[in-house]
Amino acid sequence: MNNVSGPVRFLFRSSDDEVEINLEGDADFISGVVNDLGLQNSGWLLPLAIKSRLYSSSQSGSGGPEIPEPDPSRIPIIRRSVGDLDITDRLVNFGLHPATTPNPDQLRSMLEELEEPLPVQGPLVVDPMAEAWLKELLRIAVQQFGVTSLSTETLELAASDYLGDRQDLELELWLESLFRMGKLTKIHGGEGDAWGPSPRWLNA
Repeated sequence: MNNVSGPVRFLFRSSDDEVEINLEGDADFISGVVNDLGLQNSGWLLPLAIKSRLYSSSQSGSGGPEIPEPDPSRIPIIRRSVGDLDITDRLVNFGLHPATTPNPDQLRSMLEELEEPLPVQGPLVVDPMAEAWLKELLRIAVQQFGVTSLSTETLELAASDYLGDRQDLELELWLESLFRMGKLTKIHGGEGDAWGPSPRWLNA
């Protein structure tokens, strides 16, 4: 106990006599109390903070490593006017280009370049070829343009004839059925719903 300085805790417990002692305070004071109780060779002495050990080390002249004082002047200061940060420009500087919403003509042009996909198979498939083309169309949107969904209107203008000539409400109901089967995700927007592929369905 003589080698410890600073705040400490002394614990002693005797299960035979049902005695429990818990003392906290400065090491010198606790040492005196423990000696008065005749418990100098019993119990546990625990430092309460790291500074107790550091203080003891410095007092004994052990010469531990010095911890430098924090220097706020070494912290770089960046001042920018409110609203002055151009997020898009910063993303481009890091090689990240924001997603751009494709127009129906772009989508159709890229869709026409593809080979005819294999029909989708499964017990819940209503229109195997239409679903296969829808999957290819949404794959183009995700991989080529970085968007996760397309509006009903965009799907209709880009590929109505690929989707079983479905239009308006008929197309909406078909997409809704695919959503209920977990094949599509549905995003509600102010200008109408948008539809995206579920990863599992897209990679099937």
